[in-house]
Amino acid sequence: MRCCNLVILGLDFGDKTIGVAISSLNGTVALGLTTLRRTSPEALRPNLKELKKIIQEHKVTLILLGYPKHLHGEDSPRCTETLAFKAKLERYFKSIPIKLWDERLSTQAVTRTFEGNAKKYRQYVDEMAAVYILQGFLDSKSDLEGGVKPQDLKKEKRYER
Repeated sequence: MRCCNLVILGLDFGDKTIGVAISSLNGTVALGLTTLRRTSPEALRPNLKELKKIIQEHKVTLILLGYPKHLHGEDSPRCTETLAFKAKLERYFKSIPIKLWDERLSTQAVTRTFEGNAKKYRQYVDEMAAVYILQGFLDSKSDLEGGVKPQDLKKEKRYER
């Protein structure tokens, strides 16, 4: 086993939806959980309540939020909205650390996976983008030291603001 039962919630924050993924208990696999529909860009309270249920049910210890940078590494216009959402998450879930993770091309990668069946699987794209983001984080931690550890909950300068 790689980890000490750290449960990580991966989020792909979008204009209309929030893709949600969860890590396996041993911190090796990201699993799709759901896609939350946003009623409006301003109204996040219903989504925060849904996330609270998920966090309590799965005993989440870290929230990993996709951070949509441009390919060349600069912040995209969407980053401002993501940082505002992160601030709301921090106020709503005070005891859970929230990390940003570079999500460049996550939605495009998932869309290519569904190529030819895009309409059929459209409802899963955001959830799978969250899986892609979370799996990238888990893979980055699966080195010789054995995967995600409690110290990984601390801020990393290259992605954290």
